[in-house]
Amino acid sequence: MSPRRVPVSRRDRPAKPPLSRDGLITLAFSIMREEGLERVTMRRLATELNTGPSSLYVYIRNTAELHGALLDELLAELVLPETDNPVGWQERLVDLLCRYTELLFRYPSLARSMLTLLPYGPRYLRLIDCVLWLLHIGGVPARQAAWGVDLLVQHAATMAAEQGTRQESATGQDEFDTLASVAGEASPEQYPNLVRVRDELFSGTGEDRMRWSFEVLLRGISGLG
Repeated sequence: MSPRRVPVSRRDRPAKPPLSRDGLITLAFSIMREEGLERVTMRRLATELNTGPSSLYVYIRNTAELHGALLDELLAELVLPETDNPVGWQERLVDLLCRYTELLFRYPSLARSMLTLLPYGPRYLRLIDCVLWLLHIGGVPARQAAWGVDLLVQHAATMAAEQGTRQESATGQDEFDTLASVAGEASPEQYPNLVRVRDELFSGTGEDRMRWSFEVLLRGISGLG
């Protein structure tokens, strides 16, 4: 006579953690921080949460929405200026944009995603609102500010995507050194203007060039008629 099978109560099994949007984003952000954005997939998240990928779409509609949510999570680290003193508005705005760019430098894949996404998380909207406020107290007309803010945040994402990707690449420094060498050996007969400015082509620190680029954009945005 075979031994009687002892039934196992379902209550003895470890319960699945309840699914939620916040929990899903927290997990995704943790994976991005430790392994990179490329590892943040619906399948990976579902495996970590002991569920099926289809069940996650109740909380996150698609990858684009997930990336926007990850950006919003990252922006928790960005402190916004609070003063409404118009003196020094441009310097404060450049500082803010540089700090935003530096956050994106840490995650080049997320920066690349930002080039095509239209984020709408609450922290991102507060960033946009703060940029618009600083442009306002600087006397920039509404249309120029509204069009200009998009240009500024896209420029930040572009710089972070370009420089961050280059730093990630094993050949990035080699390519930079090769370019510098070619420019240094350029013939003044063939490339007179390149030779004329080549001492300045690679001058300045990365921070110097980043601040300068935002200052140039702001002068254009505030000076448009």
